[in-house]
Amino acid sequence: MDWTHYRFRTVWELPAPPAHVYTVLEQAETYPLWWPQVREVTPVDEHGGVIRIRSVLPYDITVTARAVRRDPAAGVLEIGMSGDLDGWARWTCAAAGPGTRARYDQEVHVTKPLLRRLAVPGRPFFRANHALMMRSGRRGLQARLEAV
Repeated sequence: MDWTHYRFRTVWELPAPPAHVYTVLEQAETYPLWWPQVREVTPVDEHGGVIRIRSVLPYDITVTARAVRRDPAAGVLEIGMSGDLDGWARWTCAAAGPGTRARYDQEVHVTKPLLRRLAVPGRPFFRANHALMMRSGRRGLQARLEAV
């Protein structure tokens, strides 16, 4: 088993139409306004930027994100990542009753030296840290959707 490899899937049920959810998720530079753990997003061009993330554990993760797929009709936003994490992440927004089911899939390898050294003993803490970040992101996104 590669202890530095992670695969995550999170599903958020949101009370807004898929197109509205997609539009908010598409604006990555606004994530720090509604997602507390996304500390900073610095665009580098129209297709990517640098993202700094910090959740409960005392370390920052910095990645360069590049748009791989933007498909409003399919409700798919996908990025490639490099930096402290190498891999990809994808949002898929689909109608679910009167609202949206937003699914977040991510597959990454940790490259940050400290996190690689702590890969085995830290794994349950890293996974819990990610889960806490995702719960907070869902609350923030729902508030943002209600505000705009």
